[in-house]
Amino acid sequence: MKSIEIDTVREKIYCSYSNLAMAHSAVTKQQEKYDKLNYMIRAKLYKGLTIGTINMRTIFDDEKIKLETGQVCNYCGSHEQLSLDHILPQKYGGKDDAENLIYACKKCNSSKGKKDLMEWMQDKNDFLPLMIIRRYLKLIYNYCDNHNLLDLKINELKDMNLPFNINCLPMKFPEPQKLKLTICNVN
Repeated sequence: MKSIEIDTVREKIYCSYSNLAMAHSAVTKQQEKYDKLNYMIRAKLYKGLTIGTINMRTIFDDEKIKLETGQVCNYCGSHEQLSLDHILPQKYGGKDDAENLIYACKKCNSSKGKKDLMEWMQDKNDFLPLMIIRRYLKLIYNYCDNHNLLDLKINELKDMNLPFNINCLPMKFPEPQKLKLTICNVN
């Protein structure tokens, strides 16, 4: 975000989530570029999150989308050789529950392995569907909230064994025409 200093874990998550909302509004309206309204949505959400007048939505909406999307790899769209993948790797503290699980084909699941989801996508030079990023950010927020990490400085996480890489949170999003809401474009 323009001219905002991001020091804490909470601020970084809120900034990424606000940029996601900006991208979501533009993709929903099938815009080619971001406009003033999209930037206003981002600014209003970030301010509301930071002062406590707005909260991040629950994962309930994401669960509905997961059910509507059906059995398809949430990364590449394949219907073949599906398994469940932990968004936040269980090996590093990600929970073994429905909120942290999505379908992935054997190829994507094997390729991702125990890597941070966003780090894996950056390595592939790809960008996840927005609904997967939204779920990922909510999971990270909940993890940080449950482990009292939200108000730590970002650099304080560097030596911690976490199920995510705080430095890989998406702070900039591609132009709207390059983004998808879901792998199947369920609204």
